[in-house]
Amino acid sequence: MSARLNVRARLALWHAGVLTLIVCVFSAGIFVFVRQSLFAGVDRQLHRALATIDWVYHHEPHEIQDLASESGIVLFRVVVDGKLFYQTDGWEQAGLTQAPVEAGTPPESWKSPDGTWYRVRAVAGPSYTIAAAVREGARRDAIWTLVVILAAGIPLAAGLAIAGGYFLAGRALAPVGAMADKARRITADSLGERLPVANPQDEFGRLATVFNDTLSRLHDSFDRLRRFAADASHELRTPLTAMRSVGEVALEAELDASRYREVIGSMLEEVHRLTHLVDSLLVLTRADSGTTKAAREVVELAGLAGSVADHLRVLAEEKQQSLSVEAGARVEALGDAAILRLGLMNLLHNAIKYTPNGGAIQVRAKSTPSGQSSIEVQDSGPGIAPAHRERIFERFYRAEPGRAGEAGAGLGLAIARWAVAANGGRIELESEESRGSLFRIVLPAR
Repeated sequence: MSARLNVRARLALWHAGVLTLIVCVFSAGIFVFVRQSLFAGVDRQLHRALATIDWVYHHEPHEIQDLASESGIVLFRVVVDGKLFYQTDGWEQAGLTQAPVEAGTPPESWKSPDGTWYRVRAVAGPSYTIAAAVREGARRDAIWTLVVILAAGIPLAAGLAIAGGYFLAGRALAPVGAMADKARRITADSLGERLPVANPQDEFGRLATVFNDTLSRLHDSFDRLRRFAADASHELRTPLTAMRSVGEVALEAELDASRYREVIGSMLEEVHRLTHLVDSLLVLTRADSGTTKAAREVVELAGLAGSVADHLRVLAEEKQQSLSVEAGARVEALGDAAILRLGLMNLLHNAIKYTPNGGAIQVRAKSTPSGQSSIEVQDSGPGIAPAHRERIFERFYRAEPGRAGEAGAGLGLAIARWAVAANGGRIELESEESRGSLFRIVLPAR
């Protein structure tokens, strides 16, 4: 049933249920208190009557018949040595001779044959017994009136609780409705809009703030995805356009075999560039999907740095660059050697690409003062301007005005950052314009 009711109705019912329970407990308490108070008053009256009768019996027994007219004690009986000493007329008329009155017991309620309730009690002396009775009619009428009032008031209170709870729940849930209406209008094209936050300090305000933060992240992700798609399309179109242009020119002209070989070689260069771009995109796609899992094994960083440097040394030699690897004591870290190799290769290739001819590149493996392991790649290139340092690791981002040299697709540093992060590390950048850059891979030590 509750699954078919909205939150507002459930809150109203819970409010009404709790309030009704409180009213019932409170009413029961009032009933018990009033009843005890009324019967306590009757018992005090009965105690005073017995005390008066006892005093008159001992001191002025001949005036005991005057008690009914003078003191208002109309129902009592005195028995001496088993014989009736005096009994009021109302005692027998009310049928109180049948009442189970025992001396020394607490006051008891007794119902006469005609339906009248009496409160009766008896006290005893060495040779006598005095019994008295007081009508309970007025008290019982008051109690029943109270019961009727409470019985009528509880449903009324429950109804008011439902109505009030429904109204208050609507007021309390109004921010949720506003957020739902706003969220319903937010689409992929309007992720810049935000949910209304009436009070940032309450629960709904914090919920709206969390949703707004989520929308901000989604907005950023969609923007990056759009830029990624646009940049990838542009990068893919460039080699395809070049191949098409070279092919069309070759078809329109009469060329000899050597010229055709040049055309084919040019097209193969573009194919190589296209293949490299597609491979890089495939790596990043797998990284985003989480399908690539990094192993946890011991990696010797000096050996890894030397292997990568030897692999790319031919590129440095083509630009007359000096490429050196420095390693002191054995430096070990926990990670995936293949993924780390991919990240270091992109960093070193980036350094070779942007370092001018005749420059110097150094690769160092060492331990940091904090006990971690690191690999540093330092070049003597033009450096990176402060305006570009925050975005240099973004996909397809190229700080070409600040770094001369061959332009790439802008994916190398993004792949390097992912490779290091997948192994639980980070990349630090230190750079000054015209004085080179230093990229530091920091990894957890073994």
